[in-house]
Amino acid sequence: MRIVTWLITNAIALAVATWLVGGIYFDGPTSGMAEVKQKLLPLLIVALVLGIVSAFVKPILKILSIPFILLTLGLFLLVINAAMLGLTAWILGPTGVGFHVDGFWAAVLGGIIISIVGWGIDRVWPDSDD
Repeated sequence: MRIVTWLITNAIALAVATWLVGGIYFDGPTSGMAEVKQKLLPLLIVALVLGIVSAFVKPILKILSIPFILLTLGLFLLVINAAMLGLTAWILGPTGVGFHVDGFWAAVLGGIIISIVGWGIDRVWPDSDD
């Protein structure tokens, strides 16, 4: 059950980021029920891949970039979050999922939004393990 709530949280945060940031988007219709039907499965796939990339690659990047994180007082973590979003789009590029991140600043803003929305959802919808 914990994995399902984690996936739903990531999917909601990613959906908000695609809604708010023009440079993060999915291919296909842009409104109505057709958009929901066509983009629901790709959204879940991207949320899953983003979670896996963040679980395995992000800790390694954090360790390797400790000097930059300290030098920038933690702001370099925004760059790492942007890199995770860009890496996810790059990994899924050849699969035909249709997820795109256009540029560094879109990725930074998307990473910020995903972090804030994910944190907010975790506060409202706590795990049953707590």
